[in-house]
Amino acid sequence: MPETAIPAPRELSTDPDEFAFRLRSAAGRFVRRLRAERPEHGLTMTQISALFTIRNSGGTLTPRRLAEIERVQPPAATRTVAALEERGLVRRAPHPTDGRQIVLSTTAEGEALIAADRQAREAWLAARLAELDEADQAALQAAVTILDRLARA
Repeated sequence: MPETAIPAPRELSTDPDEFAFRLRSAAGRFVRRLRAERPEHGLTMTQISALFTIRNSGGTLTPRRLAEIERVQPPAATRTVAALEERGLVRRAPHPTDGRQIVLSTTAEGEALIAADRQAREAWLAARLAELDEADQAALQAAVTILDRLARA
């Protein structure tokens, strides 16, 4: 496999708007590239996002809350949950304190799909990171901390 050449960065800009644009553009390209490494499992990006959200909720997520988190209308969330349930990836259970509601959780099949998805993307990324020199790796490690802080602001 030929080594991927990583272009040298352009001159750093002192213009905060240009810097913001370049950072957002690079982050978008990076996320799209990671998505391309997903194994083919026949799910839409909406379904994948919902599956990860349900998984991360720890079995306490209602369909209404899923809609809020995913920023979709409740009927769209209901259709997404139905598709995931039909594939055997999520299950519904009675809400522990409100008999009128249900909570969503992932099944063993859903957990396996999530694990395969993460493993494929992380394997690709680990291989790309290993191609970088120590200085670039150190810079990215520092950037991770900063990006985490920005994401939580």
